[in-house]
Amino acid sequence: MQISVELTFSPLQDDFENHIINFIKSLRATGLTIRENPLSTQVFGSYDTVMQVLNTEIKEAFELMDKGLLYMKIVKSDRSGYEPDF
Repeated sequence: MQISVELTFSPLQDDFENHIINFIKSLRATGLTIRENPLSTQVFGSYDTVMQVLNTEIKEAFELMDKGLLYMKIVKSDRSGYEPDF
């Protein structure tokens, strides 16, 4: 089963930028399809693989900061090829 996951990672501390950058770099290094925009990061792949990677990477990111939020949306389909038609 293929999924698409949208993540918005928000460390609630002054040095938030480094935490976000490190989180995105860690996701890029996984070999999964990653898309980024100014508001979120999208991850695409098989359910089992994506969820296993996210479990590891989110835990590591949370351990490296004091306080933070992570919003996650999951769609049951691979939306990595989406192109707006307007």
